[in-house]
Amino acid sequence: MNLLLEPADHGVGRGRGGLSTKIHQLVDGRGLPLVVLVGPGHANDSPVFGALLGHLHVARLGPGRPRTRPDRLRADKAYSSRGNRALLRSRGIVAVIPQPSDQIAHRRRRGSRGGRPPAFDRDDYRGRNVIERGFNDTKQWRGLAT
Repeated sequence: MNLLLEPADHGVGRGRGGLSTKIHQLVDGRGLPLVVLVGPGHANDSPVFGALLGHLHVARLGPGRPRTRPDRLRADKAYSSRGNRALLRSRGIVAVIPQPSDQIAHRRRRGSRGGRPPAFDRDDYRGRNVIERGFNDTKQWRGLAT
């Protein structure tokens, strides 16, 4: 039996349903993609987070270096981890990421050693629908869908 193995930098992953890929995006406030990375479909979302931020460069209107640090970052629960939150904190970026229920339960189980819950602005998180609408536009793009 001859299996073809994809190199690690290719965005093709083998899962139970066959070959698949995941698209990871950073979008601006209007839903326009700033960074697009393709990863294997069987991999988790969280490890790609650092690479997404590393590729972020937004040109300024006037002279100067491109921006690499947004004011805040809205993400879904898949990106909620200590490592991702520490990365955002070290770069001075406000994280608007809800905690999954298992992380909340684990922190509460640890009691006072579990620390305080991370700050979460529910009203600001409502703006995350821009991300979902951007993904829907990407999914409807015929060249990508076929």
